[in-house]
Amino acid sequence: MMQVNSQKYAVVDLEATGAHAMAEIIQVGIVIIENNQIVKTYQTDVNPHEALTEHIIHLTGITDEQLAKAPDFSQVAQEIYHLISDCVFVAHNVKFDANLLAEKLFLEGYELRTPLVDTVELSQVFYPTLEKYTLGHLADVLQLDLTDAHTAISDAYATAQLLLKLKEKMESLPKELLEQLLPFSDNLLFETGMLVEESFKKAKVMSKKDYQEVSGLILRRAKTIGSERKLSDDFELNMALLGLDAREKQTRFAQMVKDDFQSSKISFLEAQAGLGKTYGYLLPLLQLAQDEQIIVSVPTKILQDQIMANEAKKIQEVFHISCQSIKGPGNYIKLDSFAETLHREGDNRLVNRYKMQLLVWLTETLTGDLDEIRQKYSFETYFEQIKHDGNLSEKSLYKDVDFWNRTYENAKHSKLLIINHAYFLERVQDDKAFAAKKILVFDEAQKLILNLEQFSRRRVNVTQLVQKLEKHLDAALPMLEKRLIESLSFQLSHLETRFYQNQEIYVTTEDAHRVEQAAKELLALNPEWRYLCLEDLLALFAQPFTDFWFETSFENEKRQTYLNASSGELLNFQDFLPETRKTYMVSATLHISPQVSLADLLGFEQYHYMSIEREKQTSQRIWIDEEMPNVAEISDEAYADVIAERIYQIRQLDEQMLVLFNSKKAMFDVSERLDEMELHHLTQEKNGTAYNVKRRFERGESHILLGTGAFWEGVDFVQSDKMIEVITRLPFENPKDLFVQKISNHLLAQAKSPFNDYSLPLAILKLKQAIGRTMRREKQRSAVLLLDPRILTKSYGRIINDALSEEFYISHQKFSKSLTEIKNFLL
Repeated sequence: MMQVNSQKYAVVDLEATGAHAMAEIIQVGIVIIENNQIVKTYQTDVNPHEALTEHIIHLTGITDEQLAKAPDFSQVAQEIYHLISDCVFVAHNVKFDANLLAEKLFLEGYELRTPLVDTVELSQVFYPTLEKYTLGHLADVLQLDLTDAHTAISDAYATAQLLLKLKEKMESLPKELLEQLLPFSDNLLFETGMLVEESFKKAKVMSKKDYQEVSGLILRRAKTIGSERKLSDDFELNMALLGLDAREKQTRFAQMVKDDFQSSKISFLEAQAGLGKTYGYLLPLLQLAQDEQIIVSVPTKILQDQIMANEAKKIQEVFHISCQSIKGPGNYIKLDSFAETLHREGDNRLVNRYKMQLLVWLTETLTGDLDEIRQKYSFETYFEQIKHDGNLSEKSLYKDVDFWNRTYENAKHSKLLIINHAYFLERVQDDKAFAAKKILVFDEAQKLILNLEQFSRRRVNVTQLVQKLEKHLDAALPMLEKRLIESLSFQLSHLETRFYQNQEIYVTTEDAHRVEQAAKELLALNPEWRYLCLEDLLALFAQPFTDFWFETSFENEKRQTYLNASSGELLNFQDFLPETRKTYMVSATLHISPQVSLADLLGFEQYHYMSIEREKQTSQRIWIDEEMPNVAEISDEAYADVIAERIYQIRQLDEQMLVLFNSKKAMFDVSERLDEMELHHLTQEKNGTAYNVKRRFERGESHILLGTGAFWEGVDFVQSDKMIEVITRLPFENPKDLFVQKISNHLLAQAKSPFNDYSLPLAILKLKQAIGRTMRREKQRSAVLLLDPRILTKSYGRIINDALSEEFYISHQKFSKSLTEIKNFLL
């Protein structure tokens, strides 16, 4: 065996007939790095002597005709071996490339015994906050040259650049940090840890200007932002100072915010998505506010993070205004708990890699917000151990640098505070002073209705509760106590079984009373059960809750069953809200119908309403399928067949496709048909959680994604330049849903129509939100195909069509004609 030079790297990428063990190599790309310089490149096609699949041809651009002229692997094996045998073997997903190449070389009489380094794992450790670690995504983020992705030499060249960037970053980190990483680096794949050791030798000691060492952890020092600068009275000038151009409607929106500032009434401001509303309300309010704090509440933590990373960050950099984001304590790392895990032996390889990742992250983060670790969902059990619980001991070694404590204190004094709707509701319930006399902005205010409903509900994880109860049956307990545990466990399990077997979603008052009584008897016998698991269950049956029902979800690939409780009355938000300096409700949709507005549903009687006229989208169009049968007139099986056949034909356009369903049953039925047609696709829950299947879809594992639930309004597709979105049915709410019944009763009491004044307009709103999932940035093009003929045949269809026509160009055609138009539109 040749002697390996640890400073010489062969960065290798292979294209093959598949990702399986029996795959044949069809292309080899090699880049040689020596002394941190690219000194040589090598590329060759290889004849596999078998036909390529359509997927491989599409992915690589390589054809059978091209490979027919290429050499056999036996003809290039010697040259490849001598080129790389004295180097460290590097690849992006090294296990596949190294194993496949070593096997093919061995069959030709060459034994490859080089050290192996994986740039995927190195990237995960040293770029800890990225959402994904595909070569394409890394190329975008790190500006790597990847001009011809999925050709071997282009991928190898980009991986070589990635390796050089990784080495540069590793050597720039404090020597003390790399020393901490060394004991964990053996957990990296193959010999990947050798690069950590090499970087340790070259790294410099910690700069006390940038870092601080606290009880063994190295943390990034917070930066001072300087004296606050006054904003101009001119919105366009403020935008120019930020390096941005103000749009006409954005300027008008900002003027509306300004004009209504002195009014004591709450302001409802309606403006179309994409207008730039965030700067439109932030800049005038920051200019007008004196000593008042501005609190901006948004519907999700993701949007909260986006505002902090974009608008708030830019405002802080240019105007030196203090901005702070705050969430519940469980979102932040607890340094005491994390430090304990560093000393714990026996954790698996993945957990130890996460420890490395977090050690690097602590030298970068200023927030300690675990949401910055985008891949933490891969091992949630570990992150549960290190998240903050809101308690901080006076004896804590990290008391002065605790992220949650520091965030909580900073939030009291910052000029701009970014929160989410759920946090606002929880916080104000406990502390009205949090929002009193402040300037409040509720962005995407229409989401407050559902947030209020969720806030007024309680839920208990029945799966976990039954497991806890049965676990205690093994303990040495008095016979009566065991009998009571068995009784409660039986009651819950019986209801859970009826839910799954008979689809009995709602729990009768009698059944709820039996469960409550069993829990009370157990608690009366042993009060300690309150702290073990029964406190939340009993809270479920307390006033004002009157309605109970089951629902299920998949978490960490395991099914969890929840028992929910809700009151029969809507929560009046006006009564809940303390007296503020000024409150704005901002949304793209505030008037749900001519008779019902968001203000009505939130309980406001006195308010100002202002809006900016809408304009049509040009990068997104809607097609309505005239030939689609009415679902009420055909069987479920026939309906699934029709949907599957249309998906099959749309797939021939060779574009990414999102297919939205109202029901899981319909989604699974169609998925089964696609399996029979051998059409590769991803299905929510069947192939993973919404988050996981979206990530796999964007990674290119399939061109088809079937989804429901969160995909209607909570999951955005930002990466894809072109997409086809198929909406299988109009999104009417289930009239049996307890929340829908609650709204209906509320409207009937006011002599209003639940369907015309709520259900229909809400379906239109949900439809618009779904359409917006595939249009999240400029230069995206999105075609939407609606497979529900009711928009053409029902009396209410004209109302839906007119509402969509305000923002989108719509055509209704025969299916084949629609396909032709969609193809031309996406060119």
